[in-house]
Amino acid sequence: MIFARLFHRHSVEDTNLRNFIFGIEDSLVSTVGLLAGVAVADVSRSSIITTGIVLIVVEGLSMGIGSFLTEETTGEMVGSRPEPMKAITGGTVMLFSYCLAGLLPLSPYAFFPGPIAVTISIVASLTGLFLLGFGTALYYHRSNPAIRGFKMLFMGGLAVAIGMLVGKLFHV
Repeated sequence: MIFARLFHRHSVEDTNLRNFIFGIEDSLVSTVGLLAGVAVADVSRSSIITTGIVLIVVEGLSMGIGSFLTEETTGEMVGSRPEPMKAITGGTVMLFSYCLAGLLPLSPYAFFPGPIAVTISIVASLTGLFLLGFGTALYYHRSNPAIRGFKMLFMGGLAVAIGMLVGKLFHV
């Protein structure tokens, strides 16, 4: 119900929904890409988890602050008076969506050994990306929700592959 109140308008311009979707997408892609890259570099499980927690918290704060500042700046640029509550709410939605979504790719490392955790993390994140693309297309009444889901899955998968490649190349 809390999200229903945050997303009170059904409009493409809705700042809160845009921040929510962007926070989830960016967190899933960034977190799984980094964790997979670090994991294939053969570091300890505790190092992977610590790295993931640091990434999620720092990037969540960064994304939330960025959203807040962007809302303020956008309001000023279009000549309207900045709406502090809109900026605060948008930044908060971004922060929490990023942090919560980051737990999906991180959690397998707490419960499973290396290679299994990497696989579960990647599959869970890519599934989450597909569902986000599919669900967003349905919400906005766009055609071909499956294609939009696969598009998000493919782009996220590309980031994971690059993260793993960098991890393998720079393994020390």
